[in-house]
Amino acid sequence: MAIRFPAISHAKQILRRSNLVANQAAKDVPKGYLAVYVGESQKKRFIVPISLLNQPSFQELLRKSEEEFGFNHPMGGITIPCREDDFIDLTSRLR
Repeated sequence: MAIRFPAISHAKQILRRSNLVANQAAKDVPKGYLAVYVGESQKKRFIVPISLLNQPSFQELLRKSEEEFGFNHPMGGITIPCREDDFIDLTSRLR
C-alpha cells in the first residue's frame, strides 16, 4: 500500500512539464539531480539533488516558479525567481 503526498506529486508534475530532459544541457546532470537556474537578472545554474523536492520550502520555490514562468523555462532547467544568496542559504539548511 502506497502513501501519496500531494505536494510531491505536484513537484513531479512541474518537472514532467518542463523540458528539462529534452534539453541538450540536461545531459551533464548526474542521475538523482536536476538543474535549476537562480537569480534575479543574471541566472546562475545549480545542480541540486532531487531529494530537495520533498522539502516544503523548496516546493514553495517551485510554486513561485510556476506562477512566474508557467512551464516554459527557456534556460533548459527550472528557473527559480529568487536571489542567489537566498537560494544558497535555503538549500544549505535543507541538506
